Order: sequence, then structure tokens, then C-alpha cells
Amino acid sequence: MLTLNINGKKQPIKSEPDTPLLWVLRDELALTGTKYGCGIAMCGACTVHMDGEPVRACAIPIEVLGNKKIVTIEHQKKDGLLSLVQEKWLEHDVAQCGYCQSGQIMSATALLNENPNPSDQQIEAAMSGNICRCGTYQRVRNAIRAASDTITEDASL
Repeated sequence: MLTLNINGKKQPIKSEPDTPLLWVLRDELALTGTKYGCGIAMCGACTVHMDGEPVRACAIPIEVLGNKKIVTIEHQKKDGLLSLVQEKWLEHDVAQCGYCQSGQIMSATALLNENPNPSDQQIEAAMSGNICRCGTYQRVRNAIRAASDTITEDASL
């Protein structure tokens, strides 16, 4: 039996070692915010953080995770409050169908954690692996820019 660090908790896992992380999250741990999109790590709907880096959960067998720290969209909300990125997502009315949004938010959060003041080109590069069938890319960029502006303003206080 494997034990994984998911959202800051040690979780015993019953699934086979070659099971993709996505299915463990959704089927075994009932963390359904991470979505299945393509199954080949191309669309970004299943993006989670592994040791702070955005990765595609559909393509990672749990046997390679070891002691890595996995964070899902469910862990973005803390003490009942939305994260800054989630707040800006709502303010900028990013979601239409919403299916890709958890992956988009996880990629945006990783970007801002690494670079709190990214250029539009850096935003584009960081988000290029997340496909939105509704085409809300401009709103995604606006929400990330607004979150960045808030981070920059708060840092100067």
C-alpha cells in the first residue's frame, strides 16, 4: 500500500501503483475538482501541483510520487476563503462552462507563486498548456494580471 501526501495530509492509497494520480484523486479520495480532459497530458484540465510545480495528474502513475507533495484545487480555498486567484477569476468572469477552470487556476497559481509580476508573454507561456474550449483566454490573462497587481500592491505596503 502506498501513502501519498495530498493537500498536506498523508493518505493511504489502495490503488495499483501504475494507476494515474487523477484516478486516485477522483475515485479513491473523492477529490473531484481535478477534471479528466484528454488523458494524454495535453489539455491541462487535470493540473495539480507537485512540490509546487504544475503537472498533469492524468499522466503520472502514483508509484513515482514517493514523498512528493500534491496539492489539488480543493486546497486553494483556506479557512473558507477563496484564494486570490480564485477571487480574481470571479471578478473577471473567467469561467463559462467551467470545466477547465480548476486546471487553469492551478497553473495560474503556480505561475504567480514563482513570478508574482509576470509579463503578458510569461502568462501566455505558463498558460499555454491549458486549453479552454470556450475561449476565455483574454479573461484568464486579465484575472492573472489583476492577481499580480494585488500581490505587487500588497508587497509595497
